[in-house]
Amino acid sequence: MANAALQVARTGLDAENTRMRVIANNLANVNTTGFKRDRATFETLAYQAITTPGAPSSAENKYAVGLSLGSGVQMTGTARIDTQGSFTTTSNSLDLAIEGSGYFQVRTPDGKTAYTRAGDFSQSPEGALVTSAGLPVQPAITIPTGAQAITIGSDGTASATVEGAVTELGKIETASFVNAAGLQSLGDNLLAETPASGAPQVGAPGLEGRGTIRSGALEASNVNVVEELVDMIETQRAYEVNSKMISAADEMLKYVNQQV
Repeated sequence: MANAALQVARTGLDAENTRMRVIANNLANVNTTGFKRDRATFETLAYQAITTPGAPSSAENKYAVGLSLGSGVQMTGTARIDTQGSFTTTSNSLDLAIEGSGYFQVRTPDGKTAYTRAGDFSQSPEGALVTSAGLPVQPAITIPTGAQAITIGSDGTASATVEGAVTELGKIETASFVNAAGLQSLGDNLLAETPASGAPQVGAPGLEGRGTIRSGALEASNVNVVEELVDMIETQRAYEVNSKMISAADEMLKYVNQQV
């Protein structure tokens, strides 16, 4: 029994250690533009059924409750919490934020489409609208040389004054997903489509449930530092309790070895 308790406590240590890593990543990205916090999810491991509820206890009676012994816990995944982050006004017309659901689309070096909430865009030497890492926004938006008064509307329409005339440069489209939590995190503020997320629903911002675009602003991380610190303390205490359980089980085994 003590050996089983050691194993159960060990699974608890592993799970809480992984949860602490999730919390640490949330806190590390508290100032990352468009970052969405992760939440660790857990599930019980298999149970050993010693006595099944309803099994005969005698010729005429049945057990009202059973006897099942758990074998511990495991972390099943991290759920991304897609609540809206606060907006920071930058007055830079190329800084964009999505007010509501949806993601900007960018093309990765391998030619695939990735998705991001980070709208801190800039202009490449060729005039293309790109991310801070140089990935072009899709559909492509090219700003002509000498363009002035660049504006991007709430529906994604980009325009600029070129040689005294207002010229439309293109339209930014956003993508939404049936299960946005199923997107795979790639790093660099990028997400990738997966079978769990479903296919992207691409179109103009503000239509079919997609959020509108706010120009001259950035979406801040939705990490709540106080909440994360509370979770960190809770995780630390749970880790300590599991560690004490290992020490107690070890003492029980030591007692048996010395006395028997």
